[in-house]
Amino acid sequence: MADFSKPGSLYGAVDLGARKQALEAQARREAAGPQAATASVVDVTEETFTSDVIDKSMTVPVVLDLWSPRAPGSAQLSPVLEKVVGDLGGKAVLAKVNVDASPQIAQALRVQAVPTVLAIFQGQAVTGFQQVLPEQEVRRWLDELMGAVEQFYQANPGARPAEAGEPGELGEPGEQEAPSGPPADPDMVAAEQAIDRGDFDAALQAYQRLLAREPGNEDAKMGLAGVGLLKRTSEADPADVQRRAQDPADLDAQLLAADLEMMSGAVDQAFERIIAVVKRTSGDERDKARRHLLGLFEALPAEDPSLAKARRALASALF
Repeated sequence: MADFSKPGSLYGAVDLGARKQALEAQARREAAGPQAATASVVDVTEETFTSDVIDKSMTVPVVLDLWSPRAPGSAQLSPVLEKVVGDLGGKAVLAKVNVDASPQIAQALRVQAVPTVLAIFQGQAVTGFQQVLPEQEVRRWLDELMGAVEQFYQANPGARPAEAGEPGELGEPGEQEAPSGPPADPDMVAAEQAIDRGDFDAALQAYQRLLAREPGNEDAKMGLAGVGLLKRTSEADPADVQRRAQDPADLDAQLLAADLEMMSGAVDQAFERIIAVVKRTSGDERDKARRHLLGLFEALPAEDPSLAKARRALASALF
């Protein structure tokens, strides 16, 4: 049996190295205090969408408020968005789209309900939400967005817009290098920040938001599984689990013991433990063990050499 008290990490599953740039950017904004200026607010139509949203998003993030006069939620959310975006002092633009007057925008963005809020940066929708959120939650979402934008500019300094009157990097007024890639996804940044502070529930929610937008995102799938593993083991008593796992019939102890083995780096041993449980159980217990093992598979990169071996062993145990 593995030494559960031995510290270890699940390689590839969760990036435990924090994205400090985003946190530091947020701290700088908070230290600077409220901005006196008001961010731009524009009413967007189908004719002005390209110039007011796509073009502007190449230099500042654009918060897109897709609203309808028929939706009570829009009347609640729109003033909150105007306030929190306005507090950024022009570092973001709030673009408002009446979906009744501009249905083609809603169709193009696959908007299924209003209000819907999307953040557009570098011509791409990078994050968003559909429900009416309280001001505190909207501010948190916007902070995560601005942190990701700042991280993008730190990685691509030539893409940062020059201040008024400031020469560009190439010596010409305002001339900028083309950005080398999209910013880090704000939900991915939010998940990693939450992991850093030990808030596994918030990390799970961030990964779930990302997967709702990008069901095929492998990093988010792996992160979600990894955070679930961290959460399950965070309050476990290794000595108690090790004692209980002496009883092969204690299913919960066997599964938690496998989790702890994964965290200690004993991946093959964790897989073998659960496959042994699958072999000797039936019905609901067998299905519970099988599903738990599949969840552990998700926490590793697809090319991990232990996966192919474990999948063959699981198939043999099942059939």
